[in-house]
Amino acid sequence: MKTKWLFPHRFRLVGWVIFLPSAILGLANMYADFKLNWLVVNFLNEPFTINSGQSTGHLVNIQNLTDEIAAIGVIVGLLLVAFSREKVEDEMIGQLRLEALQWSVYANYIVLAIAILTLYDTAFFNVMVYNMFTVLLVFISRFRWLLYRNSQTLLAL
Repeated sequence: MKTKWLFPHRFRLVGWVIFLPSAILGLANMYADFKLNWLVVNFLNEPFTINSGQSTGHLVNIQNLTDEIAAIGVIVGLLLVAFSREKVEDEMIGQLRLEALQWSVYANYIVLAIAILTLYDTAFFNVMVYNMFTVLLVFISRFRWLLYRNSQTLLAL
């Protein structure tokens, strides 16, 4: 794996600092209808008409942007955590990184296939929301596990 596309090592901490509050905000928004008042905005839609053909006003669409901000924060945070360099980035780390990425793509599509076959309506939508983040979460977990297992093997020698 080419390491020129990796972020500097210090970005991992920045990623965790972005990811954790964003994940908490997203979960609070999804399950407790939490919203940040400054992220609730009014959009004016097209003018609407009533039988006479004259414009009688504008429809106002109130939109809560809390979930969008949370999702972007989770994505940016996970990308920074997942693709930051290690302190020592060598060929073995690159191979572990590639294996973890391949494993996470397989896991993501297995979850997706099971969801397609077994879930419908709102349950399917909820799985799809979480499935957006599955690749990065599984990648980070698998990569960290491989690094840990590799360091334990090297210490045993």
